[in-house]
Amino acid sequence: MTKIHGHQEHYHADMLSVEDALERIIARFKPLEAEKKQVLETLGQVLAEDVTAPIKIPPTDNSAMDGYAVRNIDLDGVTKEKPIILQVIGTVAAGEVPETAVVPGTAIRIMTGATIPPGCDTVVPFELTDEVERKALGNNLDEIGIQTKEKINSNVRPAGEDVELGELVLKKGTVVRPSEIGVLASLGFTAVNVIRRPDVSILATGNELLAPGESQQPGKIFDSNSFGLAAAVQKHGGIPHVIGIARDNLADVRAKLKECLNADLILTSAGVSKGDYDVVKDVLAELGEMNFWSVRMRPAKPLAWGMLRGGHGRRIPHLGLPGNPVSAMVAFEEFARPAILKMLGKVRLARPTVEAVIQTPIFNYDSRRVFARVVVTKHDGVFHATPVGPQGSNILTSMTRANGLAICPEDVAQIRPGEIVKVKMIDWNEEVGF
Repeated sequence: MTKIHGHQEHYHADMLSVEDALERIIARFKPLEAEKKQVLETLGQVLAEDVTAPIKIPPTDNSAMDGYAVRNIDLDGVTKEKPIILQVIGTVAAGEVPETAVVPGTAIRIMTGATIPPGCDTVVPFELTDEVERKALGNNLDEIGIQTKEKINSNVRPAGEDVELGELVLKKGTVVRPSEIGVLASLGFTAVNVIRRPDVSILATGNELLAPGESQQPGKIFDSNSFGLAAAVQKHGGIPHVIGIARDNLADVRAKLKECLNADLILTSAGVSKGDYDVVKDVLAELGEMNFWSVRMRPAKPLAWGMLRGGHGRRIPHLGLPGNPVSAMVAFEEFARPAILKMLGKVRLARPTVEAVIQTPIFNYDSRRVFARVVVTKHDGVFHATPVGPQGSNILTSMTRANGLAICPEDVAQIRPGEIVKVKMIDWNEEVGF
């Protein structure tokens, strides 16, 4: 790695570090209030209460195998050559309650999951009996030959083996995954209290923007930021509300922002850079307390952060992202994503990182932290990171080819091929193993 000596034209002393900007932003957020939701609707949310078991699981001793319920003592001396012959006195299927007890010299045919009959202390699987031979000869199964002696309690699952009555099963703060939903259902719950999902309003600004579906016009571009940001909000557990496009005039920006004031977080894109139309900044300052920052990172140097005034004394966090689409997505990744996760009640806010061998160089021209879009693969136990091509903040397709952001520190001018780089993984896929 080559260290930087001196600073370049895009560096200035009042820039915030990435850590400082994140610390100031994240300090204004806390977990939202709880709501009761149907269990199947809680995937990805955080439990707002401890869950204790109202029942045992399994509720009764039950069979782990299809086989025969027997008394272990009746199997003394058994061998394959000299099987013990027992009288079959019944059958128990899963979901049935046994009506007959196992007594000396008898067996009950039993299915997996069925309740163990009284008197039974062992289940012998079908394959350790002569059932197949008896069926092949057309014999009735009123008797069965046991060909081996299993250990006592073999294939008997005791009541409460998984969950005991009154046991703390899931702690408050647990993130609900498919496995937690399965456990809740197994306990009979239909609904549970979780931290609610944050509502996030998303607003694009600029006279140059068209909504997808409109006719293309000279000098205009389609609004990608609203949709990319909405998808990112949804992916990370928020509820996106796409407000649309505010034109560069006071009335429209003011009106559109007022539509956002019932949200838990407002995301805007464009209008926060030095040299942008002052109309956006003027309206933001009018509706709340805003700070316009330069963050020591590339892409996504310009950032607006503050609180807008809502009704009934509410103060709504507002994060103003850059207009260039890659800058908007990287800024979301660094600042908005952790805020959404914190509102959801999650405590692990950072992405996983790996150390990888860089395949082509990363350049840092201006003493900022560079987030280079890379694709990470793993070969022979080693991670490799390959920049996906041009790194301009307007090259949105580069994000579709990347699964990580390789980080070049502020004081490093170049990371050369073959050197180790830290990569923040924004996506794990089948090609990237742990």
